[in-house]
Amino acid sequence: MTGVLMSGKLFVERRPEERDYAIRRPGAERISGRGSTQAEVIETAREIDPGAAVLERVRYTDRGRPNKWRRP
Repeated sequence: MTGVLMSGKLFVERRPEERDYAIRRPGAERISGRGSTQAEVIETAREIDPGAAVLERVRYTDRGRPNKWRRP
């Protein structure tokens, strides 16, 4: 079906090797989008699926555990 939005979750994560940020859906092998700044990618994720929960990966933190997903 064309024009149907897939509500759910979109993950934003930093990719150190590529030196950018990527948007991924849960379980996806390929990225849905990418950008040079985190803010740019979050905005793009909201354009891709306005109803989705956009979560960003926090790999390094001074409290709690790393590799947690948080809302921006």
